[in-house]
Amino acid sequence: MSRFWSDVVSKLTPYIPGEQTESRAVIKLNTNESPYGPSKKAIEAIALCTDENLRLYPDPRCLELRAAIASSEGLNLENVFAGNGSDEVLAHVFRGLFKSDRPVLFPDITYSFYPSYCRLFDLSYEEIPLTADFLIQIEDYSKDAGGIVLPNPNAPTGIDLGLSSIRTLLENQPDKTVVIDEAYVDFGAQSSAALIQEFPNLLVTRSFSKSYALAGLRVGYAMGHADLIEALHRVKDSFNSYPVDRLASAGAIAAIQDRDYLHKVRLNIIRNREKLAFGLSALGFIVLPSATNFVFARHKRLPARLLYQELRQADILVRHFAHPIRIENFLRITVGTEDMVEQILERLQLILTH
Repeated sequence: MSRFWSDVVSKLTPYIPGEQTESRAVIKLNTNESPYGPSKKAIEAIALCTDENLRLYPDPRCLELRAAIASSEGLNLENVFAGNGSDEVLAHVFRGLFKSDRPVLFPDITYSFYPSYCRLFDLSYEEIPLTADFLIQIEDYSKDAGGIVLPNPNAPTGIDLGLSSIRTLLENQPDKTVVIDEAYVDFGAQSSAALIQEFPNLLVTRSFSKSYALAGLRVGYAMGHADLIEALHRVKDSFNSYPVDRLASAGAIAAIQDRDYLHKVRLNIIRNREKLAFGLSALGFIVLPSATNFVFARHKRLPARLLYQELRQADILVRHFAHPIRIENFLRITVGTEDMVEQILERLQLILTH
């Protein structure tokens, strides 16, 4: 611990991302990146922006990008906020929309950045236990709170909460900001964006990293009532006035407008996910129902850490979470191409028969 650190920094436990590798020989199924490239139209749009105008700052209000998002969702410009990935957008949410005198509520098994944000911004929080089947019980979120954040589908479980449950939550908590993190919504869940006009306390966050295969650009956004969006702009403009650069904005706009390519990728991921889940079940795994681009599974006999290590030695990366203890025997496996799915199933079969 450095003697120059602030009290806040000394108490932080940073989020640990999945392992990255430059090796082309590795089958990388540990960080939920898309196995398919982004839309060619997005790549072309980025290339067209590599000119002398890079000397200029980008539009600080991201008007063109926000307009493209609003058009795709049937919303108005004032209902959309854009930032450097959904992680930055969520950071602004925790800073600008959650109250510090009451705990922020989120599941005990979920995206581990949430408690990191609370510690960073000195917010109290309460982790609400999932059921024995790893489900979110909406009734457990009816208590007093400084805000509520739920991923739908949840991560790392992959389970879809359902729009009716989200509606119930919004009706039960009309005076609390409710954030639905939809990083994986394009792979089978129903978006809460349809409820924005009805509930002024609802904020929906999204990412271009998963279904649009633009993780390298770092673009995310939020959708909600104009008052919530204005709060995010106030936080952003007090932190970084120019969050989304010219290249990222151009690529994201082209990607969101290429609906045919998005539909094609989504169908491929869903088909490969079902193949992976079926294959794992045949090998003795218990696989949770997934509406994401990954599956969460445990073997009935062998511990997850052993399987993780064996796969890693075979140049196949998957994600293993040692904590919390309830999920220490689960592996989170990103859905890859059809060939990647076949390779991991073949390797697991070899591991299990030796």
